[in-house]
Amino acid sequence: MSGGKIQDEDISASSQWSESTAARYGRLDFEEGDGAWCPEITVEPDSLKEFLQIDLRSLHFITLVGTQGRHAGGIGNEFAQMYKIKYSRDGSRWISWRNRQGKQVIEGNRNAYDIVLKDLEPPIIARFVRFMPVTDHSMNVCMRVELYGCEWLDGLVSYNAPVGEQMNLPAYPVYLNDSVYDGAVIHRCGLGQLTDGVCGLDDFIHSHVYNVWPGYDYVGWNNESFPSGYVEIMFEFDRTRNFTTMKTHCNNMFSRHVKVFRQVVCYFRSEADWEASPLSFSPVVDEKNLSARFVTVNLLNHMASAIKCQFYFADAWMLFSEITFQSDDCSPTLPPAVEKLLQKIHYFVDDSNTRILIGCLVAIIFILVAIIVIILWRQVWQKMLEKASRRMLDDELTASLSIQSETFAYNNNQSSTTSEQESNSTYERIFPLGPDYQEPSRLICKLPEFAQSSEEPASTTTAASKSTTTTVAQDGVPHYAEADIVNLQGVTGSNTYAIPAVTMDLLSGKDVVVEEFPRKLLTFKEKLGEGQFGEVHLCEAEGMQEFMNKEFLFDIPEEQPVLVAVKMLRSDANKNARNDFLKEIKIMSRLKDPNIIRLLAVCIYSDPLCMITEYMENGDLNQFLSRHEPEGHLALLSNASTVSFNNLCYMAAQIASGMKYLSSLNFVHRDLATRNCLVGKNYTIKIADFGMSRNLYSGDYYRIQGRAVLPIRWMSWESILLGKFTTASDVWAFGVTLWEILNFCKEQPYSQLTDEQVIENTGEFFRDQKRQIYLPQPVLCPDSLYKIMLSCWRRNTKERPSFQEIHRALLE
Repeated sequence: MSGGKIQDEDISASSQWSESTAARYGRLDFEEGDGAWCPEITVEPDSLKEFLQIDLRSLHFITLVGTQGRHAGGIGNEFAQMYKIKYSRDGSRWISWRNRQGKQVIEGNRNAYDIVLKDLEPPIIARFVRFMPVTDHSMNVCMRVELYGCEWLDGLVSYNAPVGEQMNLPAYPVYLNDSVYDGAVIHRCGLGQLTDGVCGLDDFIHSHVYNVWPGYDYVGWNNESFPSGYVEIMFEFDRTRNFTTMKTHCNNMFSRHVKVFRQVVCYFRSEADWEASPLSFSPVVDEKNLSARFVTVNLLNHMASAIKCQFYFADAWMLFSEITFQSDDCSPTLPPAVEKLLQKIHYFVDDSNTRILIGCLVAIIFILVAIIVIILWRQVWQKMLEKASRRMLDDELTASLSIQSETFAYNNNQSSTTSEQESNSTYERIFPLGPDYQEPSRLICKLPEFAQSSEEPASTTTAASKSTTTTVAQDGVPHYAEADIVNLQGVTGSNTYAIPAVTMDLLSGKDVVVEEFPRKLLTFKEKLGEGQFGEVHLCEAEGMQEFMNKEFLFDIPEEQPVLVAVKMLRSDANKNARNDFLKEIKIMSRLKDPNIIRLLAVCIYSDPLCMITEYMENGDLNQFLSRHEPEGHLALLSNASTVSFNNLCYMAAQIASGMKYLSSLNFVHRDLATRNCLVGKNYTIKIADFGMSRNLYSGDYYRIQGRAVLPIRWMSWESILLGKFTTASDVWAFGVTLWEILNFCKEQPYSQLTDEQVIENTGEFFRDQKRQIYLPQPVLCPDSLYKIMLSCWRRNTKERPSFQEIHRALLE
């Protein structure tokens, strides 16, 4: 609305007080006309006749709304204290939005000036949205509104599924119904929890959402209710599409007789009839790992406007929390000349016009040949341009910053060509996870706006144009992005640690002392993740104690297998990836700290190359904390597992200790977050690096114009805008990690902001005009801890505390 993307003609209303308070003036933070939309008459209690309507022209996924009243420079004082939202996907059937507790009324404004933002939980998928003011007494109301979201690219407009059932446990019932489903009762054609973007937890009894019943996140069915042995769900789409995959998030808590589906059979309908031959897929049966997971079904590029899937039971219960489709719009278009010729053929097809028909066919053939030649020529030309740009990239890669709309974008400074293509969006969500976090080590940022920053002299930025230039900080240590960097791709696609070349030179003179481990003693348990060049597996290693040196002690008997993470290089990896893998082994072998994951052994005598590292039995810190609650009365009532405040501080202190060790070696982690910290017995913490390779955390990473994949919500402003990663930027990430810990990982950092707004906020840090947004103080966080967080987020890197200071403060 306020950005002008929604045109005046797409904003309408039930009525208007005057021409100067028409619907088009209902834009948030705009003062045109008389300052807002105002209905013609006074709004009465229990009357929903008045509304402001927005037509988004296509389906959108809307997660947040904002409202504001009319003050008109002090002349007006009208606002909506409450309102409701109705939405529609087709303009005919209107649906009343309600939150996850069933409440429809949304709290609005308390004055005419302030903007009030409200999360839509659950989010809505709609083309038309209506804001309807609600009052408890007769009053004049004016509104300005805003919508936050993105275009709904799945194309899914409805699904039809059987009603979810109730599971009766000994302690209490578990309700597995689709509580936010918005379909009509009779036809049940709508959308609900299977498309709300929320994936259920491993234990389906618990939920991401507060104050809801057990089983809320899942829709589930019992096999006794389905004599055919399967549950059938039909999905309707906006048009015929080319389908590549279907991802179904399933629970696998087989200890309660819940398993991933045994088989799925999918039928496709492109026009009126269903295809005769369906597609069948059977996932790998897993009776060892209780974790919920996404099951990906390859739909083999079937063309369809509707898909009907039959999910077969593998046990008594089957529970789904999310189903998504990856597809391409396939509305075929022909050149106008071909269209006209086809029309002529249709008109002249009879025996007396055979010559005309042949002539038309020959003309069509010539046109098609010409189109093919043009396409091939463009492909060859594009490849030539790519080769040229890659040669230029080896010498210098520059980035420019656009502040015209306070949206920052990285752009490659390549040779100007008329065929250069630009991405429509600066940041794109990575799903499914593609080539992972690949911040180019030679990315040199030449940004005139930053040349005279208060933090560094202009000569620093200029000198950075030479890839081998080393700038020494006050402590005499060359920092990443200011020095020649050893660029390790890493098996998971990420750089394990950023290491200046001077440090790598010191390491290169030492022999790697790591034992070769027999592959036959490794037992596969679970695939943790994958990247561009390899995979990470969770395995059990038998007899690992015999292969370890004396300085490393396990706290389990020798006859028991050890839980380990195995990084495996793919057989098709190139020579550079292979060399990087061996370098990573050398570096990992030097890291010896109680709070850093240790390299235990390797398998490098034959392919595939493997490195075996520690793994902690409680998994990563993010999942661990999200399954727990803070100590208190509510936790006692819900019988939930708890973690004390002292233990939270103990875990945070261990992370600071591990980072203190890394910084002493001049290593920069670049991806510090709870997802990259593993939890052992007695709240032991070890810092790792393969959280990025897991699809579970794909939403934490964003791609910049098809290149770097970055965890922007954990990154400092200078890392995002300048590509500068130092120990100080790791300190910033530690502050965010501490914020996660004290929130029990129930919320993503800056969850109220879109990715573009996160980038805009980094610009506010750069400009330093006191308009930047900080993460709020968690409920459990005392002032002393919040001061530590704020010190980590200081604009000037030199003013941020060291990890040694942070560690000391946390111990105190």
